[in-house]
Amino acid sequence: MPAGFHQLGGETVTGTLALSVFTAVLGSLEFGYNIGVINSPQKIIEEDYNATWVHRYGEPIPTGTLTSLWSLSVAIFPIGGMLSSFCVGFVSEWLGRRKAMLINNLLAFIGGSMMGLSKLCRSFEMMIFGRFIIGAFCGLASGLTPMYVGEIAPTSLRGALGTLHQLAIVTGILIAQILSLESLMGSEDLWPVLMGLTVVPTVLQMALLPFCPESPRFLYIVRCQEHHAKSGLRRLTGRQEVGDMLAEMKEEKRRMDMERKVSILELFRSPLYRQPTIISILLQLSQQLSGINAIFYYSTDIFRKAGVQSADYATIGAGLVNCAFTVVSLFLVERMGRRTLHMLGLGGMCVCAIIMTIALVLLDSVPSMSYVSMLSIFGFVAFFEVGPGPIPWFFVAELFSQGPRPAAMAVAGFSNWTANFIIGMCFPYVNKLCGAYSFLIFAALLLFFIIFTFFRVPETRGKTFDQIAANFHEHSAGGMMDMGMDMDMDMDKPSTELDYLGEESIN
Repeated sequence: MPAGFHQLGGETVTGTLALSVFTAVLGSLEFGYNIGVINSPQKIIEEDYNATWVHRYGEPIPTGTLTSLWSLSVAIFPIGGMLSSFCVGFVSEWLGRRKAMLINNLLAFIGGSMMGLSKLCRSFEMMIFGRFIIGAFCGLASGLTPMYVGEIAPTSLRGALGTLHQLAIVTGILIAQILSLESLMGSEDLWPVLMGLTVVPTVLQMALLPFCPESPRFLYIVRCQEHHAKSGLRRLTGRQEVGDMLAEMKEEKRRMDMERKVSILELFRSPLYRQPTIISILLQLSQQLSGINAIFYYSTDIFRKAGVQSADYATIGAGLVNCAFTVVSLFLVERMGRRTLHMLGLGGMCVCAIIMTIALVLLDSVPSMSYVSMLSIFGFVAFFEVGPGPIPWFFVAELFSQGPRPAAMAVAGFSNWTANFIIGMCFPYVNKLCGAYSFLIFAALLLFFIIFTFFRVPETRGKTFDQIAANFHEHSAGGMMDMGMDMDMDMDKPSTELDYLGEESIN
């Protein structure tokens, strides 16, 4: 086999394919980095906000104002993502996948630079606005990266390569947590460098993207450029004869031409789409309202209040658990099924939230409960990555065919980022109000989502679009059924349409 070619799962992986996938998931790495970077340096950045306030007004910042500014610094990140997630479909069709990723990096460069220079300029407004812009970058990247990777990956590797998006996100979170240690960059002098370091993967991706081919699927199906599509396929596969792949894209284009696009309003108006749309929204809410981002954004503060001695290192431990169980979920999702894993993850998180609450309540009388609270947080994170982390995006992609899927992905992304914002903005206030009982709220929400998943969410593993759509059609016509059990299965029928969905399975 020529140099630069490797075998993976019986499929040839060329140097061009490996380079293209690596370059694309740099955007996912940066997404994760900006989720995790705000956590550990909280106290130091708050002190800088206070110093800026004193410099301007000659008095310390009021406690309520500081809490509001910090909550806004955290929560404005998902606002940016929420707004830009609506633009993924339009931007990717207008510019193409590769060029859209390239131009999107300008947002990351501007946002990272503003955060890095905020201390020098004595402006917490720059820090907050920089977080907004980097959030807008991440909203686009969370759609563009898996779309591009899924479209350039061979069919047999699409699932494996598609999961690298989620793995890159949790790796970025872990890198941010390690660099945030006070002995590294989480110090009073270096925290602006820590925040501005997000421009490094940006510059690297901008340098490498010109060497990556555009998505052949985009070139052929959207732009009708068969010659350029063939050229891209040859570079990605290392094969001169790519007629079979082109025939697959022709069939895909034929199906798309037959199915009209569906607007967001039609998703809610049409009885055929209403039920899967509600399921998609509730699954996205189950991911974000589970309380996981309260851990990602505020875990260091939570560990301190739980009496953990080395809170920063405990946060890194949570990041390691996050990465490890992301890998575990990759092996389980096709064996156990989406619905089963989602319920398992939600149930485990609910139990961990209750244990965490009990441990925090008993902390004053039983000091060893600090270890119980730490282990319950680790368990909380582990169960999240088993189910609610990756599964909701699988469902969104699999419940909708080509026509309604772009609108459904926009609604799902908006729901996800909105819930992310609510948690980021409200958790500090809820934590002050409820103290040790804060996670009981999440436990109650998790219990609701378990019940909803059991009664209303179907299993989509091994089913074709026709089987899934037929189930919802019967339901909309008045056929009341258990959606998790009564869908007809034809395991002998090839699920080629579901295989294609890997391109849109996102964290």
